[in-house]
Amino acid sequence: MKIKLFLLSLIFIGFFTYFSYTVAKERWTKLDFDTTVKLQDHIPRKFDQHFSYFSLLGSMEVTAGFCLVMAFLSLVRFKWLAILGWLMIIPATVAEVFGKLVLFHPAPPMFMHRTAVFTHLPSFYVHTDFSYPSGHMTRTVFIITIILTMTLSQKRMLSKLFGVFSLFGLAILMGLTRVYLGEHWTSDVLGGGFLGLGMGLLAAVLILDRKVV
Repeated sequence: MKIKLFLLSLIFIGFFTYFSYTVAKERWTKLDFDTTVKLQDHIPRKFDQHFSYFSLLGSMEVTAGFCLVMAFLSLVRFKWLAILGWLMIIPATVAEVFGKLVLFHPAPPMFMHRTAVFTHLPSFYVHTDFSYPSGHMTRTVFIITIILTMTLSQKRMLSKLFGVFSLFGLAILMGLTRVYLGEHWTSDVLGGGFLGLGMGLLAAVLILDRKVV
């Protein structure tokens, strides 16, 4: 199983690289704009605050904090590879920030912004030149992928089904909020998802118990 996860991680990281190339060539511009307009036209403004609060789950502080806690628990249990696995969120975030600095992809204009919750979290005051890929999606999908691989390694089918549907629903909802709130384009969300999935699978190879083969 670990070999398959490693190969899948390489495939998705490679796909993220190709997808980034298509974004740089501005092949998603029309779809990005049309999707945001349709979502904002069809979802009532009363959901602005709910989606804004939900998006906090994908913030740097929450996601990185979760991974650091899991790395510490792995340290307590002397699981050295698992520590490295949870800390893979660092290179994933570095790749995300690098993309935002070098890939020309302006964020949605201010008139599309609908975020209704303002916090004092440091990450909300840090802005990069461009918006690709979405950091919220990168980190959220990274964590979801690791948990999902753990869930699929369980023997109980009911637990697997519940875990899969719950985790997929969480990822889709996070992506929806980023586009609806006007924080990111659809291509940003997809790119962040591919990056988080590739890095999450690579981290899972290190985190899963040795008996999982």
